Amino acid sequence: MRIDILSLFPKIAEAALGESIMGRAQQRGLVEIHSHNLRDWAADKHRTTDDTPYGGGQGMVLKCEPLFAAVEALRSREARVILLSPAGFQFKQAVAQRFATEYRHLIFVCGHYEGIDQRVIDLVVDEEWSIGDYVLTNGALAAAVMVDAIVRLLPEVLGDEVSAVEDSFAAGLLEFPQFTRPVEFQGKRVPDVLLSGNHAAIAQWRREQALDKTRRMRPDLLP
Repeated sequence: MRIDILSLFPKIAEAALGESIMGRAQQRGLVEIHSHNLRDWAADKHRTTDDTPYGGGQGMVLKCEPLFAAVEALRSREARVILLSPAGFQFKQAVAQRFATEYRHLIFVCGHYEGIDQRVIDLVVDEEWSIGDYVLTNGALAAAVMVDAIVRLLPEVLGDEVSAVEDSFAAGLLEFPQFTRPVEFQGKRVPDVLLSGNHAAIAQWRREQALDKTRRMRPDLLP
């Protein structure tokens, strides 16, 4: 998979996606992630990418020309263009799975300031997504979150292929509690069932714990 991130602050995404599992996935050639500075497509000597909004109001709006030129330069025949915006649909695990399985090239357009000119959205954007009901200073942070969620679902990216299947939300429930050595810590002991070696009982306990945690913390996920 190839991923292009178009932003006024490309180093933000680069820093977040250059370490740990994301960094190793790139080193192994499982994914290509490229961050681009929108100013590289500005036509004037000042590399202008924003202007005041028509109709008045606070802040600045990203201009049509550099955004359109950048997407056209990066877009392949199979690319899917994604806009990061607080006004988009809410990003979920199922969406990450769809992107990981259905597309080989994703272009993330990062909104900044008061947003981008609507004509660019109409002309080149395929989907508009938000990572939550809050506003960030720039879309590069949101792009890094989405890219991480998608890339970890690609084949061979995670060392244990079962890990992604058992993640929170993958099966519709929050993940069950996890424990490791030592058996006892400050008076708190690992549940005996996890030490029993009875795999059926462990699976049942984990299912019950996942259901209980989901009821308490995210009842909206249950039918």
